[in-house]
Amino acid sequence: MPRVLDALADGLRAFLRFCYRNHNLLFVLAAFVTMAVLAGISGYWFFYRAAYVLAGLVAVCFIWARIHAGGLEVRVERANDRLQVGQETEARVRLKNRSSVTKVWLEAEDETDMPGEPGRTVVTLPARGTRNWRVSVNCARRGIYSAGPVRVTTGDPFGLFRFTRNYGEQQRLLVLPRPEELPYFWSPVAQLPGEGIVRRRTHYVTPNASGVREYYPGDSYNRIHWRSTARLGRLMVKTFEMDPTSNVWVLLDLDERVQAGEGDESTEEYGVRIATSLAYHFVQSNRVLGMMAWGDEVVLLEPTRGAQQYGRILEAMAVARATGGTALRDVLDEEGRRFGRHTTLIVITASADESWLPSVQAAVQQGTRAAAVLLDAASFGAEEVPPLPLEGLSAIGVPAYVVRCGSDISLMLGPAGLAGEAAYERPKALVR
Repeated sequence: MPRVLDALADGLRAFLRFCYRNHNLLFVLAAFVTMAVLAGISGYWFFYRAAYVLAGLVAVCFIWARIHAGGLEVRVERANDRLQVGQETEARVRLKNRSSVTKVWLEAEDETDMPGEPGRTVVTLPARGTRNWRVSVNCARRGIYSAGPVRVTTGDPFGLFRFTRNYGEQQRLLVLPRPEELPYFWSPVAQLPGEGIVRRRTHYVTPNASGVREYYPGDSYNRIHWRSTARLGRLMVKTFEMDPTSNVWVLLDLDERVQAGEGDESTEEYGVRIATSLAYHFVQSNRVLGMMAWGDEVVLLEPTRGAQQYGRILEAMAVARATGGTALRDVLDEEGRRFGRHTTLIVITASADESWLPSVQAAVQQGTRAAAVLLDAASFGAEEVPPLPLEGLSAIGVPAYVVRCGSDISLMLGPAGLAGEAAYERPKALVR
């Protein structure tokens, strides 16, 4: 018996919560109770009939809503689960009415936690009919999001009852940051053959084909460039340049204490965009690239080249958050052994504290070539920020780019953003 009473109490509480959320039903039930009480007190026929009408209205609306909620088939197809900022995630939803009753005013919503308004629509399905719905949501911000399931809500004409059912499964969406072209970016190069703008021809086969020439006896047949041969009517072979072999390390400072701004206009987002753009720049140049970022999770990708490395960097930057507690100085001291004579180090930071400069200087003294991208935290809304350490970087021979909130990254990572004497000492021939 106590279990039955507990079950009835739970059911009553659930019903009351449902009525509280549905104001229309609560109003009708209140009116029904009022009519029933007045009919019992006065015995007047009008109150009896009003109570009967209200009770019948509730029953009819409940049956109507239940019929509309059943007999529905929904299929969801999603195009891709990996996108970039600026692209649109697309889903195709097919709603089919399997019953012989027309379904009026079905509200369909594709649930997602992605920034922006989720896709919504209202459809009417004829008996045995189908409707197709295409959902597009703009991917405005990097990160991991979920899409689905599709939620279909129906009810009665008076809005007394609403029934919701979910269709499809929840799918994980990875939104990758979008890189920007850096046509004017320059960084110091390690003193190795084939580095920088100094190109040397070689008789070895390397990934860097520089042109074609006529075939000479003794040339390997696998070096013949068949398109040029067909176009010119004589055998032509490819020529190659020495392959750059130095490592490029991109170090993104994710120390929470030096960040400023919010959302897209924050040093965190600018830092990720710059790191992504630099990765794209060096991968396009076929350089050996490594990535380092210390947040809550440490990102440490050993230097290698190729599209797979770039894909790993994009995935790491998609979820990177500036919530770390390790200072840039400590990161440089901890990982300084990875930098040497054949390394170019690029530091991206919003820190105006000069405590990390000795660590960079130590790496430079070991033969590492370095450059810095400084995010001006004051322009992102930070208060009481000391001046950027431009003089200290210039004193140790490290060129620095300054990026401010609202500036064009592709321009600021060029002569326009190169600060101090480095902007004038940089050879014009190095602009590429």
